[in-house]
Amino acid sequence: MTIRFWWLVLVAGVAAGAAPCTKATSKCTEFVRSKDGPSRSLIYRTFPLHEKNENIRRALVVVHGAGRDADVYFRSAVAAASLAKALNDTIVIAPRMASNDGRACKDRLAPNEVSFNCSSWRSGGPALSNGKVNSFEFLDELLRQLARKDLFPNLNSIVVTGHSAGGQVVTRYAMSNLVHEKLGVPVRYVVANPSSYAYLDDTRPNKENFVPFSDAGKCVTYDDWPYGIKKRIGYTAVLTDDQLKKQLAERPVVYLLGEQDILPIHGFDSSCPAMAQGPTRLARGEAYARYVAEKFHAHHSVTVVPQCGHDGRCMYTSEAALPILFPK
Repeated sequence: MTIRFWWLVLVAGVAAGAAPCTKATSKCTEFVRSKDGPSRSLIYRTFPLHEKNENIRRALVVVHGAGRDADVYFRSAVAAASLAKALNDTIVIAPRMASNDGRACKDRLAPNEVSFNCSSWRSGGPALSNGKVNSFEFLDELLRQLARKDLFPNLNSIVVTGHSAGGQVVTRYAMSNLVHEKLGVPVRYVVANPSSYAYLDDTRPNKENFVPFSDAGKCVTYDDWPYGIKKRIGYTAVLTDDQLKKQLAERPVVYLLGEQDILPIHGFDSSCPAMAQGPTRLARGEAYARYVAEKFHAHHSVTVVPQCGHDGRCMYTSEAALPILFPK
């Protein structure tokens, strides 16, 4: 083989674009620095986030569940991209909201890696390791990076999705983030099977209606963040109630709900503030979609995935989900 042959092979490879990185190993990871100094957080990604790539037309950001198992969700998202025949022109990113409080959460952290609060990473609360950093700002930074035209000049859509606890992140991030209108790239939020939502007033579902919550005297936290919008902390504390209501109504959201997600398993939230929203995850999602449509005139949509329960892989690789996650 001549030097010229290998040079031609290299040029052809560059012209065709690098192959996506599809294994949940360290080779498919990098760190994203926060705006506050050396703090950084890990992501799994199919293509480098900081290298120019003209082939990328869309981005899919997938937020993991309560186990903070970004590697598992990365595999599921890659499988979905493969089924959609979208691997080569989609950058798939699975951020890790790592946490180590020495008790309930014991993730192994790299030097300067952010340790998010073991619970409130789901709602934009301050990190344990740096009170100036939170999970929503981490997502902001990811979206700002994706929207850079010098890196991804042909990117024309971003989908932010999360399943289970990740769905809790995305439903609250959709209503509260401060970058949506500033990116210059359309963003859609896909909320999959969360255990709870943030209601914007004191009403809760009662059969087909929404009425003032009747058990407020016993369930005193039912209207506090993240179940309602009172007593907000972290990222959302600087927003007014009216801002949250306006942003939620105006932003494109899809509720992706499992037809069989009707059992109290896999970390189902059975607290009184959550039970006020409905008896099952499916019921809660359907009720919340009606609520934001009827009371705030939101044009959100619901897709019920047949034969799927509380299973991110089943949800994301379903035929119903693929066109939502990978828009043409």
